[in-house]
Amino acid sequence: MNGSTWTSWPSREALTRAPQGRTRAAIARFVWAAVLAGLLWNAFADGRFALWQVAIGLAAAVSCGFAGRTYFRTTREHSLWPSLGMLVVLMAVAFVAREAGAEALGVTLWCGCAVVALERLPLSAAVPLTAAALIAYAVVKGDGWQTTAITTGSLCLGGYVLRLDAEARGSPRRLLAQERAAREAEAGAAALAERSRIAREIHDVLAHSLSAQLVHLEAARLLIEREPSTEFRDQVLERVVVARSMAREGLAETRQALSALRGEMTPVEEFLRQLVADEPAAVTVSGERRPLSAEASQAVRRVAQEALTNARKHAPGAAVCVRLAYEADAVALEVRDSGGHRPAGELAVSGSGYGLLGMRERAELLGGTLEAGPEEEGFVVNLRVPA
Repeated sequence: MNGSTWTSWPSREALTRAPQGRTRAAIARFVWAAVLAGLLWNAFADGRFALWQVAIGLAAAVSCGFAGRTYFRTTREHSLWPSLGMLVVLMAVAFVAREAGAEALGVTLWCGCAVVALERLPLSAAVPLTAAALIAYAVVKGDGWQTTAITTGSLCLGGYVLRLDAEARGSPRRLLAQERAAREAEAGAAALAERSRIAREIHDVLAHSLSAQLVHLEAARLLIEREPSTEFRDQVLERVVVARSMAREGLAETRQALSALRGEMTPVEEFLRQLVADEPAAVTVSGERRPLSAEASQAVRRVAQEALTNARKHAPGAAVCVRLAYEADAVALEVRDSGGHRPAGELAVSGSGYGLLGMRERAELLGGTLEAGPEEEGFVVNLRVPA
């Protein structure tokens, strides 16, 4: 065998048991409980063990259960020293059990340690431990060198066969996981390519159109400002300025939508701070910040825009507080203003043409919720979507 064979671990798939259904798990727990109860019954019924021996047996059973469970977990995580420590604990429990008169338990533990070491550890660590466990078994049993040799050889062969069998059963699961990851990556690449194509189409049509409108509106504004000031001229100039502002906002939102399609969106908290830069508003962020899905990020951005637009329309000059919270499995947005009460029906329409009614539908499509309504002072909008 080469060096890598001696130092390599069995794959994690090989060290992970196939998931069991609830029924099988319950049956397994019942069987183990019945075995333990039978052993205790025999111990008390026959009077072969003193009370202190029974106590030692119970302590040994608890120690073996904890050490065995920890050993299986640490080997699955490829943690060498904790795994070796758990096997040493099991072998020590075997020695204590043998000294207490439970020779069968000690022998069983030594043989079990020899087998699971070969099955789940790198061979460079498994072989010395297996040798130590089998030497202890040979010293205790003393059935003659032929019987001992046959038994120890069978245990070594059984442990290595279990190792090979686990690798054989783990290979299909590993290949399936790799294939699933490759398919997901391929689907993600295809989706990104399609979103990029849509983004190019939008840029070539809508963004260019809005940019041209801005140029013409700015030229119209300069021409109108050269005319003598009259009431009609001032009204036309005001309309042109408003149209230019709306075209600029539409172009900015179009660029944000294009960035979202290309997966190049700025962080949500940065977007919120830019959104309230010219407003009497404050932004607070809580929780561990993490990247959000495109859908959740867009929902937060649109609801924040809508809520601020409504605050400007219905409570001009009111202070606004924007809170963004990263929760364990969701993201929450709260926009609260200090203006007067107003009916929720007024929020169905905004300057952007997409009211909170549409935002509520967007949140529900994502499996989230949106609530809006007056409170003691001002108005509050609460959004919560999975993320």
